[in-house]
Amino acid sequence: MADKNKKKRILLVDDDKTHLAIAENMLKAEYEINTAGSGQEALEKIYSGLLPNAILLDILMPDMDGWETYNRLKAITLLNDIPVAFFSSVDENSQIALAEKIGAADFITKPFNKADLLNRVKKMLEQRGRAVKKS
Repeated sequence: MADKNKKKRILLVDDDKTHLAIAENMLKAEYEINTAGSGQEALEKIYSGLLPNAILLDILMPDMDGWETYNRLKAITLLNDIPVAFFSSVDENSQIALAEKIGAADFITKPFNKADLLNRVKKMLEQRGRAVKKS
């Protein structure tokens, strides 16, 4: 029964510290939050034993963008069933369509509000679905 009361772990990946802090503050009451400032840092945390229940991943990051990070995360067998959503200020239909095509759990457009973000993360965790919803 103790497991039911344990908070689900969310990994937030964004090179913008302000966006990371905003998302963390919105989610920390409901979830255990881990952050990474780059795709490489996210991978290092995973390789060091972090196993999140869901990942929110920015697209526009230097060195390794969100698309490459997503592909590397999904290449890790242990993460195959972990839902990954993109959260980005880029809301072009082509980006949303690509997220849907590769199997992302959601596409959340920044800026987001707390209620919407909490609802989307909750749905990701409940459904572990593959359908992308445009915000």
